[in-house]
Amino acid sequence: MTMNRVLWQPDAERVERSQLHRFMQQAGERAGVNFVSYDALYRWSVDQPEAFWSLVWDFAGVQASTRGKQVLVDGDRMPGARWFPEARLNYAENLLRFHDNRPALVFCNEAGRRDSLSYAELHRRVAQVAAGLSREGVVAGDRVAGFVPNVIDTAVAMLATASLGAVWTACSPDFGLQGIIDRFGQTTPRVLFTTDGYLYNGKSFNSLERLAQVLPHLSAPCQLVVMPYLDAAPDLSPVPDAVLLDDFIDLAAINIEFTQVAFDSPLCILYSSGTTGVPKCIVHGVGGTLLQHLKEHQLHTDLGREDTLFYYTTCGWMMWNWMLSGLATGATLVLFDGSPFAPTAEVLWDIVEQEKVTVFGTSAKYIAAQEKAGVRPGQNHRLDALRTLLSTGSALTHESFEYVYREVKRDLCLSSISGGTDILSCFALGCPILPVHAGELQCRGLGMAVEIWDDGRPVVNGKGELVCRQPFPVMPIGFWNDSDGHKYQDAYFSTFDNVWAHGDYAELTPGGGVVIHGRSDAVLNPGGVRIGTAEIYRQVEKVEAVQEAVAIGQRWQDDVRVVLFVVLKPGYSLDAALEQEIRQTIRSNTTPRHVPSKIIQMTDIPRTRTGKLVELAIRSTVEGQQVKNLDALANPEALEGYRDLPQLRC
Repeated sequence: MTMNRVLWQPDAERVERSQLHRFMQQAGERAGVNFVSYDALYRWSVDQPEAFWSLVWDFAGVQASTRGKQVLVDGDRMPGARWFPEARLNYAENLLRFHDNRPALVFCNEAGRRDSLSYAELHRRVAQVAAGLSREGVVAGDRVAGFVPNVIDTAVAMLATASLGAVWTACSPDFGLQGIIDRFGQTTPRVLFTTDGYLYNGKSFNSLERLAQVLPHLSAPCQLVVMPYLDAAPDLSPVPDAVLLDDFIDLAAINIEFTQVAFDSPLCILYSSGTTGVPKCIVHGVGGTLLQHLKEHQLHTDLGREDTLFYYTTCGWMMWNWMLSGLATGATLVLFDGSPFAPTAEVLWDIVEQEKVTVFGTSAKYIAAQEKAGVRPGQNHRLDALRTLLSTGSALTHESFEYVYREVKRDLCLSSISGGTDILSCFALGCPILPVHAGELQCRGLGMAVEIWDDGRPVVNGKGELVCRQPFPVMPIGFWNDSDGHKYQDAYFSTFDNVWAHGDYAELTPGGGVVIHGRSDAVLNPGGVRIGTAEIYRQVEKVEAVQEAVAIGQRWQDDVRVVLFVVLKPGYSLDAALEQEIRQTIRSNTTPRHVPSKIIQMTDIPRTRTGKLVELAIRSTVEGQQVKNLDALANPEALEGYRDLPQLRC
């Protein structure tokens, strides 16, 4: 693979000011080596993991009652390695280390509401909620849940939970009844926080009526705490045993007694978004989450005390947890509730300008949708403060890279990042001292021994499975209700013994970047040739008439044929000429194997609630199989349109 075009290059001043540059100098002093490149630092970080993670701890100033002398025990076991086994610390204590009047949290919604909380006010508010949880009997290890939008009270509830050593788990309030039961029914929360409702696309939705149906299905008693949002005095009649937040907390509380827990104590439970069954409950640890997020924020994003970080996310997506950890660096976080296209398609850019956001995060789908909608943020907004744009959720296409530098800002570090709920962080991500190449993630994450394997062996030039061959601190500590660990083992270590297989089909570039070609289980295999779906999507999106597309492999006549489903822009229809244009565009820029045998126009494409295409669910539906976990989808009704299609019978 040849290197793609350079779209941005940091100047010498930006490189020298970066925290990564300072970290490289400190690493060089410890290792007795002059690190002159990111690649050299990366090699040291995976060759000397104990020295690297020890320096990350010191560099970021992790607060702990005890660190201990040991950094890694059983470092040859995956799973089984233990990091900082003697350490005792608290996640919330690290996020609440600042007590001044600088803004900690700023909340905006699509209706124009704005609230804020300083670091001093946040500390006081967390103390009040933590006291209420303690009075309810919550202790370390208990689960506390949130059925919540992305508001300030949600962040406070999570921090209060973590301050006690308890375990936070959440899902977005747009989940259906079965989706909530599938999650909280497994993790049995002792306390459940919710708002009275939420906003989306100009409409308000009542959360209490849905929870009234959920609570009887939870196997253990659960205290419901309602945080007023849409109404200052919400009607609690649908949930008669609920209490309002102000009646639950202790308004007199000032101080927080942070419970010190082990490095690998549980911090939060996240849920897989797959559609093949009940979601997996992925348990992440206190120390690994904190250490990894500090590394990614300070070294890979160059986030500092003067920054304002805004990530468009729901509380059910791992990026919410990732964003919240930005408090440990002292940044200001911007929270948002609502549609990214309401009241206008530029609402998020309005907030970026208004709040002088320096680091803005969103999804690849959002960036593509902005381009399709003709939005030109750089012309209509003052984006002087913005210096980094993060994108995740799916592969960011070359065209989206070009769009950002053409229509958003030229002097901008555009970092496409990739990891997931499984690791609550990234395997490949941005770097403030490296150039940005179109279509590439800038680098592999420090301390993450990422390789591309084909047929069980590393490949330097070529595509294959993205794996991590060494333990890392933010590996899940397990799955909930998986006492013997077999579900955890099957999820990541059944493909290669003692090696993490992430499920991405990817490629390393000559310059050290990474290209994600799609999910491994969605890779197409016509004639025995492996094709990543992202390779097809990149070409299809060049066609003016196409709004979006999804590709699957359909078993056909002892082989696999590529089927492409397209949603077209208003005013277009799929005729022979358009089919020919799509096929020719794909063939001209890829190979004949990439060209779909069938192209079918659809009205909608099903996605997860975080915007990811669900190729496997579509394939299962096409093949007449049942998709069990429809609540994982944002638009499950769209899936029915793919059942029994006459075009696929011939």
